[in-house]
Amino acid sequence: MLTDGVPSRQWLAGDEEVAIPIEGLTLRGRLTVPEGAGGLVVFAHGSGSSRHSPRNRFVAGVLNHSGLGTLLFDLLTTDEEADRSNVFDIELLARRLLAVTGWLRSGPHGNASIGYFGASTGAGAALWAAGEPESDIAAIVSRGGRPDLAGPRLPAVTAPTLLIVGGRDEAVLDLNRQAQAEMRCRSRLVVVPGATHLFEEPGTLQRAAELGADWFREHLIPT
Repeated sequence: MLTDGVPSRQWLAGDEEVAIPIEGLTLRGRLTVPEGAGGLVVFAHGSGSSRHSPRNRFVAGVLNHSGLGTLLFDLLTTDEEADRSNVFDIELLARRLLAVTGWLRSGPHGNASIGYFGASTGAGAALWAAGEPESDIAAIVSRGGRPDLAGPRLPAVTAPTLLIVGGRDEAVLDLNRQAQAEMRCRSRLVVVPGATHLFEEPGTLQRAAELGADWFREHLIPT
């Protein structure tokens, strides 16, 4: 069921596999747009993950039921992933994320408000990309993320940012606190009790997804 406040405007509702031409390569993704979607959330997964990640697909489903479109896609090709240095090349990942955002804006969903959902290293890439002047990102959510990897780009981020960290993920929690201190945008740090880095404990991923959905609804959906 769509939430109250979702505008009647629609962007070609559907659920499809997409091929995204980027820098002479083709990145694969899945674009899901529910009826009456009020915005689009682009996922940036972490190292060792992909668009098929059960965790990201679960979160995407929660966002879809909340009236938000989602794009799950692979930041790297299969060959690129074989080189571990690419997985931690935050600048490369951010450049891909911006290129995919540009691809979305050039298509039928071009007038949608866009947010980023980043996990682990993907959160660093999302914040790096959002710090670029041309990004025009409306909101960011980081789950178990490494915002510290965005380094000097953090003060340039203007999009409201929600940092979600597991209460038992102590090292990453410290990194998130340090990164938040560097940010100048509106930000909020939420600790999910009992959760470790991957939010595998019962109910913890659901909680993280609900927090993310609330944040995106607040900042992506016009009222």
